[in-house]
Amino acid sequence: MQGVSKASQGRPVLTDVGYDAAPGQFLALVGPFGAGKSTLLRLINGIHLPDAGTVTTLGSSPAGCSRGQLRDLRRRVGFVFQHFGLVGRHTAMENVLMGSLGQLRLPRYGIGSYPAELRRRAAENLERVGLIDLRFHRCDTLSGGQQQRVAIARTLMQQAEVVLADVPVASLDPAASLSVLSLLKSISAEDGLTVICSL
Repeated sequence: MQGVSKASQGRPVLTDVGYDAAPGQFLALVGPFGAGKSTLLRLINGIHLPDAGTVTTLGSSPAGCSRGQLRDLRRRVGFVFQHFGLVGRHTAMENVLMGSLGQLRLPRYGIGSYPAELRRRAAENLERVGLIDLRFHRCDTLSGGQQQRVAIARTLMQQAEVVLADVPVASLDPAASLSVLSLLKSISAEDGLTVICSL
């Protein structure tokens, strides 16, 4: 980011922000609610566009991308949401498989409609976040910490190069919060992922 400013309803949210995130770096954006952390993350993957300044993500400017180019960029940028963004009635396995939808041409209905290789990768990612035994449990029956781990496994399934985590521990108890942050940190170190996490 270089000289990035963004306003919402006429009120400045970000003013002249500049920073560089290196590949494999784990960055934390720390500040109170309303400080502009979520807006900053949304500028990185082009959900919002800056009013001034430039944002370059993985060599591309989201503001200058066509719809197709922006879709391709977003496949490379994973987003872990505060409220998980899972489909509660689906199993953990199916929610993780949804991370691969950007690589597929047709919609999918049920675990069996995904190629065997993707099902194998989904199981590996669930194992990596410590939830392989719960892969066939509905997500709305899992604890908050377990749901956030499913969301992280879904992002791993996406094979993203950058992970944006928007207050990923806000609705978790202290023990689950520490577990989720430790998991994100270890994944960043092991995979060389750039992780930008707001807290």
